[in-house]
Amino acid sequence: MLNKLRALAHHPRSKMVLAYAAGATTALSFAPYSIWPIYLLAMAYAVHQSANLTAKQVFSYWLSFGFGCFSVGISWVHVSMDVYGGMPLIASIALMALLALYLALYPALAGCLLQKLAPKTSVIRNLLVFPALWTITEWARGWVLTGFPWLWGGYSQTEGPLKPIASMFGTLGLSFIVALLAGAIALLAVKRWQSLAIAIPVLAVLTIIAPMTSQVTPNGETIKVALVQGNIPQSMKWDPDALWPTMLKYMDLSRPEFSADLIIWPEAAIPAPEYMVKDFLYNANKVANLNNTAIITGIISNHGDAFYNSLIVLGNYNHKQQSEADYLGDGTNEFKKHHLLPIGEFVPFESLLRPLAPFFNLPMSSFNRGNFIQPNLNAVGHQISPAICYEIAFPEQLRANMNDTTDLLMTVSNDAWFGTSNGPLQHMEIAQMRSVELGRPLVRATNNGVTAVVDEQGNITQQLPQFEAGVLVADIQLMKGHTLFTTIGQWPVLILSFLIALGAMIRKRMQSHS
Repeated sequence: MLNKLRALAHHPRSKMVLAYAAGATTALSFAPYSIWPIYLLAMAYAVHQSANLTAKQVFSYWLSFGFGCFSVGISWVHVSMDVYGGMPLIASIALMALLALYLALYPALAGCLLQKLAPKTSVIRNLLVFPALWTITEWARGWVLTGFPWLWGGYSQTEGPLKPIASMFGTLGLSFIVALLAGAIALLAVKRWQSLAIAIPVLAVLTIIAPMTSQVTPNGETIKVALVQGNIPQSMKWDPDALWPTMLKYMDLSRPEFSADLIIWPEAAIPAPEYMVKDFLYNANKVANLNNTAIITGIISNHGDAFYNSLIVLGNYNHKQQSEADYLGDGTNEFKKHHLLPIGEFVPFESLLRPLAPFFNLPMSSFNRGNFIQPNLNAVGHQISPAICYEIAFPEQLRANMNDTTDLLMTVSNDAWFGTSNGPLQHMEIAQMRSVELGRPLVRATNNGVTAVVDEQGNITQQLPQFEAGVLVADIQLMKGHTLFTTIGQWPVLILSFLIALGAMIRKRMQSHS
């Protein structure tokens, strides 16, 4: 019986099923579960089992592993299509599966290249070539076809012991380290424990010295922030009859907190083009001025025929006490979203796709794109570096928009599209990593959660319950200085990965000619 089970486990189809199962378990390493060792063990299992397979077999193996990762890890994607996109459940699940299959091509590519360049289990294969190829393909997944950098391996460490290293090498650098550790664990199966005995102390030292490489210190100032969570049902969000009730709700929630320096409303809190709500904006601006505060709100800004998913500042710009400061509405002190979400904010091949289903004709799905680098928002004399929703997943964009005077990171979102799924919680952990990388506290204001405050070490210090209207008020210690990642970004990790891959290619070529 035992021999039959062993034979079954080694059957090609069984291997694919087990690879899928291993990939599926990696979802437990991300929010809300955050069981970080599972990612390491699942990846180590895949590295070991894929050794000595043929090129065709290894592609299928890693494709199955990747499909397990994404079909479970991002299963929440179908919620927006099913509940709000007007698609039948079977169609929304099928589209989600197609997206997962596309994303699985990246681990499949890494596995194929690994098999071609280093087919036999060795220290070089597991500890150098595999981490390099995994990092390169994760990076590629983050920009090809506008990019989908969700579930990078490094995010499995948001609640893990290696998180401080992100301040040195970024989340992509953590992906390299996670893959290296998985490769070392895989070597235990062939009794090469020495690699793990070396890797663990080295990584422990890196974790300890990471804070020492940071030049981030308190700047002696605090700011009192009020984050407003309106909890507006997505079904009402773009209903014209709900516009004024929505705006008045945000103002009513904010009114008791006008003692705060800064009040932040979420993405598209004002769900209308700017020109339609001028009277409300002018009145809100005066109220903020009278109370010596500023309001940052999401809105649809318009400049000529161009419409943007934007953030604007109402009230005091340069100082806490400022009189006669008028809201101009001319695009100054405004942030326009750069990294638009496919389908949700722009539709590729729209002449073909829009007629197919209501999902391809969602409200506000024809935005223009803002510049990659924009000035920080200026509110009550503080410089605030913003990101709208999906943009928070792109570390180099956040790094490019931070400067020497940046006091605070801010992201706003409306994750109501994804209901009670894991998507909003994964979105929150991504935001946490930006604080670690850039060494600044971060505030996150959302329509229905997760609304939270994150310190410069990536820890959530305060948050509101999801799916409830409320206001989170926090006094935030502001920081100054830079992390190593702020200075060097993720390029050193990428350059190292490409050099290792190139070295492996040269080594393979030399071996084939000897």
